[in-house]
Amino acid sequence: MGPTRQRAFGTVIFDCDSTLSRVEGIEELSAGHGAEVEAMTNAAMRGEARLEEVYARRLELTRPTRSAVEALGRRYIEGMVADAREVVAALQDAGVVVRVLSGGLLPAVRMLAAELGIDTPDVAAVPLRFDDDGAYLAFDAASPLARAGGKPDVVRRWLPTLRRPVMLVGDGNTDLEAKPAVDLFVAFAGVAERESVTSDADVVIRSPSLAPVLPLALEGLPSDSPHAETYERGRAFIEEGAVTFTSRSADIQAALIGG
Repeated sequence: MGPTRQRAFGTVIFDCDSTLSRVEGIEELSAGHGAEVEAMTNAAMRGEARLEEVYARRLELTRPTRSAVEALGRRYIEGMVADAREVVAALQDAGVVVRVLSGGLLPAVRMLAAELGIDTPDVAAVPLRFDDDGAYLAFDAASPLARAGGKPDVVRRWLPTLRRPVMLVGDGNTDLEAKPAVDLFVAFAGVAERESVTSDADVVIRSPSLAPVLPLALEGLPSDSPHAETYERGRAFIEEGAVTFTSRSADIQAALIGG
């Protein structure tokens, strides 16, 4: 699917790590194995290694306890990207469905989503199992989000219940894989820019803020809206060139610049 000419999106799906939050979860948990885990994560996000090749290895190295995963959830919240809270609230107030789709660890991702007012059924990530003392046992190896190609599978499963058009905002190759399943793929490069992702995105946001998502997703907001300031901040980033468009999304760019 290519980007629709209609700028009012019915659903916006966000990645978590390096998108809603500046934190890369598995790296936060990788004390003693930081360089090795970071290298594996970056290779997977750039599409140089298949996710399933590194997912189990990273967790076997880190073996995160329940308390460590809960601490990660708090780090996600502390490290939220600028305007993430305001953008999610504005989208929800406008009747847009907001979901989170992450290859991260479900308990921690849910903590961030709850802080943003996103309900548990609207969050997809990888479940974990702990023993009675909270020690790590295993991850759900059957989760599609622990393998390459999993995100488009989840999006397609969701589509019958989603309002269209659908926008996906993410930073990694696993997000880009879902591009054919949505109406607009937005690469968020405000935390980490991966050329293999930005080169094939419909829209690229390079601002350190998620505010540009609002003018991309909504046709407009009344001046007395509590979210008007965030919306205008997003438009300012676009006008300053912090958001770029491909020929496939030139209609959206024209509507924004002329709107």
